[in-house]
Amino acid sequence: QEQLVESGGGSVQAGGSLKLSCATSGFTFSMYCMGWFRQAPGNPGKARERVAIIERDDTTDYTDSVTGRFTISKDNAKNILYLQMNDLRPEDTATYYCAAGIQKINRVDWPDWGQGAQVTVTA
Repeated sequence: QEQLVESGGGSVQAGGSLKLSCATSGFTFSMYCMGWFRQAPGNPGKARERVAIIERDDTTDYTDSVTGRFTISKDNAKNILYLQMNDLRPEDTATYYCAAGIQKINRVDWPDWGQGAQVTVTA
């Protein structure tokens, strides 16, 4: 059974840094596209925002608001996904989720998710 467990969340002042980790098991990690998503507080009905993805060949993609500040990476030997977050801003406050995705021809399906890690950035 697929498992994804996030860690490393917390509270930090604006300008600070945090590094999220996502430990995985139950699937062939290296064969999946992996991603970080987030959901801001107060908008439970809003779709989760895709923050960053890393494909099987290590190609990465970021949403514009985090480009240059966040770095996604993975360790295929340890089956762990990371998100290094620098220069954090109050608008980065959210619950962050890691997800395992299956690449299709024109999209990625995201069937497996972690439970989420809270990141709070204070001004």
